[in-house]
Amino acid sequence: QVQLVESGGGLVQFGGSLRLSCEVSGFTSDYSAIGWFRQGPGKEREGVSYISESDGSTYCADSVKGRFTVSRDTAKNTVYLQMNSLKPEDTAVYYCATRYFGLGFVPDDYDYWGQGTQVIVSS
Repeated sequence: QVQLVESGGGLVQFGGSLRLSCEVSGFTSDYSAIGWFRQGPGKEREGVSYISESDGSTYCADSVKGRFTVSRDTAKNTVYLQMNSLKPEDTAVYYCATRYFGLGFVPDDYDYWGQGTQVIVSS
């Protein structure tokens, strides 16, 4: 059974940092990428960052570039999202997700999703 479990969310002050984790298990075939998405109050789900499974290349959305970094520990089947210089507008539920083909930020292209972890940034 495929499972993605996020952790690491919480309440942090403006300018603070958090590291989110996404532990992946149960895959019987290779996936192409793991993505991080977020959905703020009253907003649509948006892509934040993704990491390619094949070569570890990463991409971050313009809204978080320079502040967020995605990385992985293949031995632990875990992907991380290091979030620095957090702003109130980063407040959202953060999700990780996997896809079998290609790369990108279209949520419908992702096949499996975690349950999400809440991040709240106070001003």
